Amino acid sequence: MALDAAQKAENGKAGTAKGGRAAPDERTEAKTGGIAADRLRSLVERIERLEEERRALSSDIKDIYLEGKSAGFDVKVLKALITLRKKEPAEVEEQETLLDLYKRALGM
Repeated sequence: MALDAAQKAENGKAGTAKGGRAAPDERTEAKTGGIAADRLRSLVERIERLEEERRALSSDIKDIYLEGKSAGFDVKVLKALITLRKKEPAEVEEQETLLDLYKRALGM
């Protein structure tokens, strides 16, 4: 216990300006456990803003798939096309070749 009291007293002395008060930056960090609160808040707010944008984009994408479905397109096929377009042509060709090989092996 004596050690805890001594540590608290030592911590209270560290980083104090004239008059025994901590400088403004040191007080902020002391209250937040040494974490740069403004930087943390900035990061969290940026993440929250991007999460909101992602939700809005996801909603827009769902609407487009529904539009395609109402126009008579198969949504699973649309999603497969999107996946294929993201890949390199050589990768797509390799997968199609393997698929054909496997299908022939199974007599399909």
